[in-house]
Amino acid sequence: MKPISTGTGLKDRLKQFDICLLICTSVLSVMSLLLMYSISDKEGMGLLKMQAAATFAGVCVMIFLSMVDYQEVVNKLWIPFLIAEIGLLGITFLYGVAEGDNTSWLYIGNLSIQPSEFVKGTFIVTFSKHLDMVKHRINHPLSLLGLGVHAGAIIGMILISGDLGVALVYCGIVALMLFCAGLSLFYFLGAGVAVFVAIPYAWDFLKDYQRYRIIYGFNPEGDAEGYGYQAILGRNALANGGFFGQGLKGGSYYHDLFACENDFAFSTLCEKFGMLGGVIVLVCLAIVVIRVFMIARTSRKDSGAFICIGVAAAVVVQTAENVGMCLAMLPVIGITLPFISYGGSSTLAMYLLLGMVHSVKTHRVKYNFEREHA
Repeated sequence: MKPISTGTGLKDRLKQFDICLLICTSVLSVMSLLLMYSISDKEGMGLLKMQAAATFAGVCVMIFLSMVDYQEVVNKLWIPFLIAEIGLLGITFLYGVAEGDNTSWLYIGNLSIQPSEFVKGTFIVTFSKHLDMVKHRINHPLSLLGLGVHAGAIIGMILISGDLGVALVYCGIVALMLFCAGLSLFYFLGAGVAVFVAIPYAWDFLKDYQRYRIIYGFNPEGDAEGYGYQAILGRNALANGGFFGQGLKGGSYYHDLFACENDFAFSTLCEKFGMLGGVIVLVCLAIVVIRVFMIARTSRKDSGAFICIGVAAAVVVQTAENVGMCLAMLPVIGITLPFISYGGSSTLAMYLLLGMVHSVKTHRVKYNFEREHA
């Protein structure tokens, strides 16, 4: 049986967009813009304008990437992408500007960008290609060593910059992609044991503020006036919203909440829109992840499936980290909530990732006929 072909024109590609993904991301972006407007009394209208511009640019990038055949990109550009991402992180390490406790930002004129957010997309592409090349021997030690060097080089450079939150997202991406590629559970068990054994030694290399963040991240009441203050305030803001929230111009905790527009966006959103708004956001993000996994299952190539898995992992880990610290259950390590938190880099990067997923969807040139008619 010949493979079933889909249309290749622009109109045909647009028709193949995943409507469910578009609806969910549209809802999330609208809520993000409403959130930026609701805190304009504290932050001004600049955040709303910037977020609207980043969202518009992100949608354009997503549509453009959906028109590009991901397989051509993976096959022809994965090595240039690998060189570029290492080079960009290297430049950030040398010339990065500190914002908070890490030096993961670059300034181009008056515009600040966070390269690690954009490298996320190229890393998923290059790691997908690497996995595709070794998938039949992935449990061989040499194959795993190569994958470890590939991932370790990128994650290590991000860790050196001090951006622990983003580094954990990359770790989650790598772990889920390896798991779905068929890596033996014994390797995961061994990695878990190795991490457990290494914790006492790694602790000595952490800076004091990093240690305190971890200690009081799980027990913010232990230093309620210091390192636990923002976590407790974020939790109180979340609870203050009740079920329906305090309204666009209501609420009070967000005024004193540091980074209420990005790191603690979920707390601010819940204070403004209540538990109902928080549930809507989490449900939309859950649907996004489910749909991305479904697209992965019908990808025409394993590299496309790996790309989708990497994107889904990024959404899951970022959401879990952000919501966890807003609930004062995880250390405050600085991570954005996908599509909701303010930030041109994070918003544009998330739409870039979705563009890759839509490319996998719209370039599903052939279907697995045997699977569909089994």
